[in-house]
Amino acid sequence: MAVSKIYAAQTTLLNAQIIDIEVDLSRGLHSFSIVGLANKSVDESKDRVSAAIKNSGWKSPKNKNQKVVVSLAPADVKKEGPLFDLPIALAYLMASEDIKADVEKRIFVGELSLEGNLRPIKGALPITQEAKRRGFKEIFLPKENAEEASSISGITVYGAEMLMDVVSHINTKRQPARAGGKEDSVTEKKFIPHLEIKPFARKKKTKPKREIEMDFADIKGQESAKRGLEIAASGGHNILMYGPPGTGKTMLARAFTYLLPTLSFDEMLEVSSIYSIGGLLSEGLMEHPPFRSPHHTASYVSLVGGGTNLKPGEVTLAHKGVLFLDEFPEFDRKVLESLRQPLEDRYVSVSRAKGSVKYPAHFILIATMNPCPCGNYGVKGKECICSALQIERYRHKLSGPIIDRIDMWVEVSKVEHQKLTDARELHEGTSAMKPRVEKARKFAEARWKKNKLKIKTNAELSPKDLVKHIILSDKVKNVLNTSAKQLDLSARSYHRIIKLSRTIADLEGTEEISENHILEALQYRPKKYQNM
Repeated sequence: MAVSKIYAAQTTLLNAQIIDIEVDLSRGLHSFSIVGLANKSVDESKDRVSAAIKNSGWKSPKNKNQKVVVSLAPADVKKEGPLFDLPIALAYLMASEDIKADVEKRIFVGELSLEGNLRPIKGALPITQEAKRRGFKEIFLPKENAEEASSISGITVYGAEMLMDVVSHINTKRQPARAGGKEDSVTEKKFIPHLEIKPFARKKKTKPKREIEMDFADIKGQESAKRGLEIAASGGHNILMYGPPGTGKTMLARAFTYLLPTLSFDEMLEVSSIYSIGGLLSEGLMEHPPFRSPHHTASYVSLVGGGTNLKPGEVTLAHKGVLFLDEFPEFDRKVLESLRQPLEDRYVSVSRAKGSVKYPAHFILIATMNPCPCGNYGVKGKECICSALQIERYRHKLSGPIIDRIDMWVEVSKVEHQKLTDARELHEGTSAMKPRVEKARKFAEARWKKNKLKIKTNAELSPKDLVKHIILSDKVKNVLNTSAKQLDLSARSYHRIIKLSRTIADLEGTEEISENHILEALQYRPKKYQNM
């Protein structure tokens, strides 16, 4: 009897961790135990691994009078999930001397079926990243996860369909073939051939241009709202659209995501890792900013993250993309207040009895709301059925700190009926607006790179950097200070006006912020909520 060691990995929160798996076999009555703070899903590996080994042609560990101890190290880290099945099976076969293999620079992950087939796992991308960082040269995982893992260069990815594929690739011991779980006569001299799995090579193909499912050209009227969304996309600003129902607020929000530039490679990896751990990554890397739209009945935990096992919420799934909250005041007050930290700091800290975690949450917030619960307050030709108290409660769902954190408030008014069917009226579409957004972003990114700031959009400027790197002329300062005094703006709102003005100037391609830029930025302040 012997001891074998093999390497595996698991995801912990949004990171991956290498796990050492050791198997010790000793004489005695049958016993099969897994130690190392394993949860129920890992403990159940004993039955899956035993059945997979038996159905792959070897004698089941449960049919031998031996004591099997599987150790998962480090022992003080909780082990979760079925992805340890493959390495446990290989480690057992090595310890029982059924196979012989060099596994020093190799890492293995995968769930086994009872027949010995490999099932897809969650978190293949961050696991491959960590394996490369730790110096591993090869990773073996289920075939369905191979394309995802191959996004990481510098490590060879092998996608296998079953346990026998991996064994035939790594095994250096010539051994008799087996069929149906029973060993054939050795005198027949039938041996398992050494078969190599081909490394997965990601196909270099030019992906078709992203199809625009919701075009601004299809939305009649609402030119002021389109202008506001173009500014928001250029500078990464949060925006709220208010107006009666049926005026196109939701359509505008869905069209907004097509204005945003494609993610950089580092951003792709970051976003794709989050979705990989959550089991939401279908194939390859996410190239476009995510768009998340939770229902207004969503709970506090589902939005910010947490729960028993500390999982990321919608604000983290919207990282580097858009978080769309339709019917903003209809969300629970606790849910709305939970947005304070991610809107200001671009991350969210979740603290529970079992531990604390910090999740990234750098997104653009797009919110919509009606003027009142029924939606008809102040609408010409419509009668509002809400009482004054109901309207007041509806508006007071948004606290001052939340209002301050929203850069732009845009009214989406009712569109005249004749415009809805007028085919002759031409509207500027997404294809015309997106190049301007990309140009403004490049303009801003080049400026902040020159100033040695690690930011890409104006909305990311800290108050300290804003004062240091944005110089206003005396005339512009006078207009800003006078307006701020009249509107009684908070310090946060004051700084956001400057950042918004900087974005408007970038859209025009000018280095200096003028009075017109300040005045346009001031128009996007929430007039109805200034005294709240």
